[in-house]
Amino acid sequence: MKNPIPDYLDEVISGVRDDSQGNVADYIPQLAAADPDVLAIAVTTVHGKTYSAGDSNELFSIQSISKPFAYAAALIDRGFERIDLTVDVEPSGEAFNELSLEGETHRPKNAMINAGAIAIHSLVGSEGCSGESRVQRLLGFFSSLAGRELEIDEEVCQSEFEHADRNFAIGHMLRNYNLIDGDVHETVLGYTKQCSILVSVRDLSMMTATLAAGGVQPQTGERLMSPEVARQVMSVMAGAGMYDSAGDWLTKVGIPAKSGVSGGMVGVLPNQVGISAFSPRLDTHGNSQRGRRIFERLSADMGMHLFNVDPSTDKSVVKELTDDGAVFHLHGTVQFLTASNLLYQMTDSESLGGATLDVSRVDSFSDVGRRMTLEGMRRLHQDGSAIRLYDPEGKLPDPDFGNGEYPVLV
Repeated sequence: MKNPIPDYLDEVISGVRDDSQGNVADYIPQLAAADPDVLAIAVTTVHGKTYSAGDSNELFSIQSISKPFAYAAALIDRGFERIDLTVDVEPSGEAFNELSLEGETHRPKNAMINAGAIAIHSLVGSEGCSGESRVQRLLGFFSSLAGRELEIDEEVCQSEFEHADRNFAIGHMLRNYNLIDGDVHETVLGYTKQCSILVSVRDLSMMTATLAAGGVQPQTGERLMSPEVARQVMSVMAGAGMYDSAGDWLTKVGIPAKSGVSGGMVGVLPNQVGISAFSPRLDTHGNSQRGRRIFERLSADMGMHLFNVDPSTDKSVVKELTDDGAVFHLHGTVQFLTASNLLYQMTDSESLGGATLDVSRVDSFSDVGRRMTLEGMRRLHQDGSAIRLYDPEGKLPDPDFGNGEYPVLV
């Protein structure tokens, strides 16, 4: 059978191809020379399968899309407390290159605007490391996220660095408040190199799919960041990734996202997919015009809005009465909702003589789902019920009742 997903993505591409609104970024000469008609999309699942359409192998500079991934690297290298001292996590409601800091702490509002991103760049790597070491740290980290060796576009870097007066102003402002150490020139140059790394939409969808998978690279299986770091990055993307249109984006599209002035755009849905689009013409907010429309289409067609509510009846727990008592069949991922449903249905089962938990159709247990499930089994056991467990693949690890006793395996 031919997979219909690429055909759908081709249809999405066709639906926006004739949109010629917007203009390419012209404040950087190399970006001003970009072909405005290039158009691409890629979607990578947390299982590592990538689907793409259009000019999906076209390379372009990552620009501000580098910010969430550099933020992840800094969190890994320096820890949450150290990063929080320098950069906040609040939406700014301002353009990406505003010269603004918080009134009392003087911190940048978040890591997605230039002030925050430059401060974050200075915190990548070990304390006191050289500017080139920071660049190599990021290049290596981005390459691991993408699953291939990435490179810096030196021409774009030079072109951008020659027009970096505003970023120099931001750098000196940060240095004035002791938010960055060392040479401002070196820091801004390193940040410019960070933004000049070459990627394709396929690379970016893999990088964001790593976030969606809680920090595990979907193809290599390598853990590149902790689930806590991935969650922090996705949260800041949701609140601040689209700058002064972040609120409008979150309500209409509902996909945590980040854009770049070269025309790239990424989005991430936890536990599902990483998405990337590329089209150089930008709207008035500095976001890809056709990229924005692509994301709007995906959100509407595929139910990708983060806050969509599924109206279907919950069948994650099915209770069956047998001669030996109640059998509870669990399905899918057991999180709080499923576990709470299980506990509710367990409350009247102690009088049935026993209970069997069937987890053969469970995909996984979250930490809270596991703890709640085990607590329900423990309490039924304390009430005198015989507890049995059908778990042929070991989905429920160490099902101890808390006193060294275990359910009967069936």
